Amino acid sequence: MINEEIRDREVRVIGADGAQLGVLPIARALELAEEAELDLVKIVPNAQPPVCKLMDYDKHRYEQSKREREMRKNQKVISVKEVQLSATIEENDVQTKAKNAIKFLQNGDKVKVSIRFRGRQITHSEIGLKVMQDFIERTKDVAVVEKRPALDGRHMIMVLAPKTDKPVKTPKGEKPEPQESV
Repeated sequence: MINEEIRDREVRVIGADGAQLGVLPIARALELAEEAELDLVKIVPNAQPPVCKLMDYDKHRYEQSKREREMRKNQKVISVKEVQLSATIEENDVQTKAKNAIKFLQNGDKVKVSIRFRGRQITHSEIGLKVMQDFIERTKDVAVVEKRPALDGRHMIMVLAPKTDKPVKTPKGEKPEPQESV
């Protein structure tokens, strides 16, 4: 709430520079805001009495939207790509699917790997698990398993995430080994 929207009798007023101006009647607080050519903005409505601050409200809103835009710009959108396998998949098909998954992972996307069991294949879900383990081995250089292979109805699903290269931490008390110059 700003200016005339504030309906409380008394408010604690904070100046534009952050100085406490004390508890004032609303009419006096509005006069101070008008003299300083600023807005009276209620910042803590639940306090007794409510806390209001003298500020340029339009400038505050502009800076806030600017910060939000900056935060959105710095966000990285991670999409999930899917690779479908089968329990009876052939070697060349696995190679092709692994190559595609590696490409997705290198672009920073997550990969959902799924196997759909048809008919009586569900009774031999261990075959699907072997296919998944083989797929993990093929992508282990660029991927880390985020969700282990799990059976969900007639589907076995796992999620792979791109590997992040983080510096190796040394235990406390130990000094890292110096790098040799060439």
